[in-house]
Amino acid sequence: MGRAPCCSKVGLNRGPWTPEEDMLLTKHIEQHGEGNWRALPKAAGLLRCGKSCRLRWVNYLRPNVKRGNISEDEEDLIIMLHALLGNRWSLIAARMPGRTDNEIKNYWNTHLSKKLASRGLDPKTHKP
Repeated sequence: MGRAPCCSKVGLNRGPWTPEEDMLLTKHIEQHGEGNWRALPKAAGLLRCGKSCRLRWVNYLRPNVKRGNISEDEEDLIIMLHALLGNRWSLIAARMPGRTDNEIKNYWNTHLSKKLASRGLDPKTHKP
């Protein structure tokens, strides 16, 4: 059988993060840097799994994460990169500083694929 989900351990918090948890995670990473995500929750005093801490940091708390709407220039870049790279969201995000792979994937699925379809283009091939 496969491994149990990381947050299935008894006593670990699940669900939305509190501002206090965000502060503890941010403070710990500022002092000790990123890495060793498995050991981080205990060292930071968090009742979360390492994967949850890593995802929270990478997608929401990192100082260089862009907030707000995706610009038209960014839309054009996503469309161009998707034509080259397909659904390789992390490769696309690596070429868009401050944007996360998950954010780009979600934006593609909720906005851009429909935009291409409305122009008569196949969202997968970018051709009519």
